[in-house]
Amino acid sequence: MHRPDLSRRGFLLTTAGAGAALGLTAGPATAGTRPRPRPFGRYGSPAARRTPRTLYVDPYGRGDFTSVQAAVTAARGGDWTLVLAPGTYRETVSVDADRTGATWIGASEDPRDVVIVHDNAAGTPKPDGSGTYGTSGSATTTVRADAFTARWITFANDWLRADHPGWTGTQAVAVKVMGDRSAFHHCRFLGHQDTLYADTRDLGLFARQYYAHCYVEGDVDFVFGRATAVYEDCHFRTLVRTDLDSAPHGFVFAPSTAGANPRGYLVTGGRVSSEAPDGHYKLARPWVPSSDPTARPMLTVRETRLGAGIDAVAPYADMREAHPWQEQRFREYRNTGPGAAITVPENRPQLTRAEAASHTREAYLGDWRPYARRH
Repeated sequence: MHRPDLSRRGFLLTTAGAGAALGLTAGPATAGTRPRPRPFGRYGSPAARRTPRTLYVDPYGRGDFTSVQAAVTAARGGDWTLVLAPGTYRETVSVDADRTGATWIGASEDPRDVVIVHDNAAGTPKPDGSGTYGTSGSATTTVRADAFTARWITFANDWLRADHPGWTGTQAVAVKVMGDRSAFHHCRFLGHQDTLYADTRDLGLFARQYYAHCYVEGDVDFVFGRATAVYEDCHFRTLVRTDLDSAPHGFVFAPSTAGANPRGYLVTGGRVSSEAPDGHYKLARPWVPSSDPTARPMLTVRETRLGAGIDAVAPYADMREAHPWQEQRFREYRNTGPGAAITVPENRPQLTRAEAASHTREAYLGDWRPYARRH
């Protein structure tokens, strides 16, 4: 469980509760505490390289590189694999669009052990004095390339509101994903506002993304963007807001699906839990950005347990009056838990059984099948 005496930054890097969400042994992460004798586990080493296009990253100097970004920069072209040894990698990482087919593997196969983290927010001044980073620029990790896969890695942004009272640019992205066929298996995404930015490179690209057995935490709009994204068997956890005295504390999802895109966010077989008091979170609100006023945000949540932290009476809210949530594409199907109780039917739009047949991972992802391989 979350300890109230543990700082938010400390919680991000230990997160015993997050380990439980992934079926892992509770307890602090081992990332960055001491070097292990076999840092790359069953994935080889620089002396016994798995393939010619495999690179090894270890903060203690036993790999090809000590930083993730250095390895990404060296991996020119496509189809490189990066094996990351246990450790805390405090840096920002950017994967350009030409580095397609990249695979990142947390060598211990425990996502608590490999943590990529930084602490920029939207309002953080840039070192060169050219302004602030903005939401997209705040991302700890940015992935523009297609066919990116990550397994057993934590992506985090540990910027804290408490450290910067009075700031308005409090968005702090852990990872921004823009490529088509991007898959994350057994990963964690830690932050508070705008944690996981599931987006596309441009308005005309309907990028498909797949998140399986992942853990995501945050408070305001902490899963957001315009990608076609499937979240299967994932755990979403809402956090306490010590800076607020009343509900709502925040919103789990804020999709910004392009109007021409027939598929937005699909949440299936997951759960939403909360540290906050009962009813203090909304399930979603639609984001219609100024860059795309024709967006029609789409979210389907099906066969998912919604904990008591979700406001069952009014689970949706508007971000702007000009774009009411009722005019967007929000639907539910066979959800369970106290946060799924249908007390005001007009506030809980439901799919029919026939409609639900077209809201599946297969329908959303088409000929791409990242779920077919066991991980």
